[in-house]
Amino acid sequence: MTRPAFDLGVYLVTDRPALRGRELVEVVAAAVAGGAGMVQLREKTASTREFVALAKAVLAVTRPRGVPLLINDRVDVALAAGADGVHVGQDDMHPADVRALVGPRAIIGLSVTGEDEARAAIGLPVDYLGAGPVFATTTKKDAGAPQGIAGLGRMVALAEVPVVAIGAITIENAAAVMAAGVAGVAVVSAVCSAADPCAAARELAAVVRAARA
Repeated sequence: MTRPAFDLGVYLVTDRPALRGRELVEVVAAAVAGGAGMVQLREKTASTREFVALAKAVLAVTRPRGVPLLINDRVDVALAAGADGVHVGQDDMHPADVRALVGPRAIIGLSVTGEDEARAAIGLPVDYLGAGPVFATTTKKDAGAPQGIAGLGRMVALAEVPVVAIGAITIENAAAVMAAGVAGVAVVSAVCSAADPCAAARELAAVVRAARA
C-alpha cells in the first residue's frame, strides 16, 4: 500500500512562540492558503492532551485542502489525532519502530544534520529527509552547526529520498537553497512571524516553482 503523494515545496514547521500573539490555527490556515504543501506541528512544552487537541484543530484546516499534517517526534499524538505522519530526529524513536506503529501509508520524515547522518539514513523506511541547519538558526536551540549550501548539497547527493532544507531559510536565500537540489524549503519564522503569513508562503511558493521550472 503506497503512501499518498505530498509536496515538500513549502513546508511549514510551527512554533507558537513565533506567532506574534496570533492563534496557531489562524496562521496555519493562512500559510496553507498561500501555498504551504506540508505542515509539521512541533510542540515541545504542550501536555499530551493539549498537543492532541491542537493536532485535531490543525487537521481541520489542512485535511480539507489535501495538505498532510505531520507531528514532530510524538508517535502517540499522531496516532491519537489521526495525523498523516511523523517527523523524527536522531534522538527520537527509530524510523523502523515508527513505521511499525504508524503503518505503511503514513509519511515519515527524518532530520539529518550532516553527511554521516545522511549516509546512515540510506535504506531506512522514511519518505524524506529534513536536512540542516543550512544557516545558523535560533528557532531550534539544539540544531547543530550550520551546513551551508555546500554541505546541504552533499547531503542531497547522498540521499535516496527527497530532501527538504531547514535552518534560517528566508525569501531572500530560498532560491540559493533550492539550487542545491532539494525538493523544498522548510520554514518556521519566515512564515510564523511574517506580518502576512499567507503572502509569505505565496512568495516562497513562487521561488520554489521558479526553481523547479
